[in-house]
Amino acid sequence: MNPIQGIPMSKIALKKYLAGLKKKDLEFQILDLYGRFPVVKTYYDFVFNPKEEKLIQEAKRRIVNEYFPLKRKRAKARRSVAQKYIKHFTTLGMDPFLLGEFMIFNLETAQRYSKNQKVNEGFYKSMLRSFQEAMHHLVIHSLVNDFKERILSFYRGAEEQEWYFQDEFGQLLEMIEIDEQP
Repeated sequence: MNPIQGIPMSKIALKKYLAGLKKKDLEFQILDLYGRFPVVKTYYDFVFNPKEEKLIQEAKRRIVNEYFPLKRKRAKARRSVAQKYIKHFTTLGMDPFLLGEFMIFNLETAQRYSKNQKVNEGFYKSMLRSFQEAMHHLVIHSLVNDFKERILSFYRGAEEQEWYFQDEFGQLLEMIEIDEQP
């Protein structure tokens, strides 16, 4: 958005503008953006040196700390923490397999937490949303078979713990054609 006019620049106008720049001017602008805006720096750092495994491990550590904190007494158990990472990783263009693995890890961690903690209905509803999003991701990237055992294990754990919304979890398994039977 042009801050002076308050009107967003169209992609066509941006292409025209960039095409009119000399290579040196374009390089200068990109370097300026890199130095000025952390989100641009993050993007370029990821593009040229992805370190996807390191990013995933850091995110997993944060998720575990949400449910099993080391420095505080009570868990916060916020779904939003994982969702922010998922959105960030999607924006960066992270490998779909690694992102799918992270999504399943998040569900498994929440399930381990709920095994020994009293949780409210909102927790189950939010885990259902996370499960839906994970299944959607796995389907569109043709990764369901790669995670089939973990998906079934999660579903069985939800049954054993008598989670709310059992029908909805089961319907998702049917929709993605995973047989619940061993």
